[in-house]
Amino acid sequence: QVQLVESGGGLVQPGGSLKLSCAASGSIRSINAMGWYRQTPGKQRELVADITSGGSTNYADSVKGRFTISRDNAKNTVYLQMNSLKSEDTAVYFCNAAVRRYTSSNYYPYWGQGTQVTVSS
Repeated sequence: QVQLVESGGGLVQPGGSLKLSCAASGSIRSINAMGWYRQTPGKQRELVADITSGGSTNYADSVKGRFTISRDNAKNTVYLQMNSLKSEDTAVYFCNAAVRRYTSSNYYPYWGQGTQVTVSS
């Protein structure tokens, strides 16, 4: 069993900052890419940022220069530092990880339960 648990969401004013965390636990042999996605009602889930096990990063154009993704491989944890937040960043943020379990030779995607981020004055 593999679990991803997110934390750090909440209500913040425009221009403010939040830091999301996502810790993976369970029967984990290794983790490849980890990432953050977000979703608003009636829209598809979209990639915000992802990071490889080697530290290469990729960002959606809408968050470049404002958000920073990082990870601690020893803790199986990925972070998303969000600065200069805008109302359009309001969404449920989901963590994703490509995990190889001890019982498998392949990597499979796992998702967290989501954490709400609301940017409003």
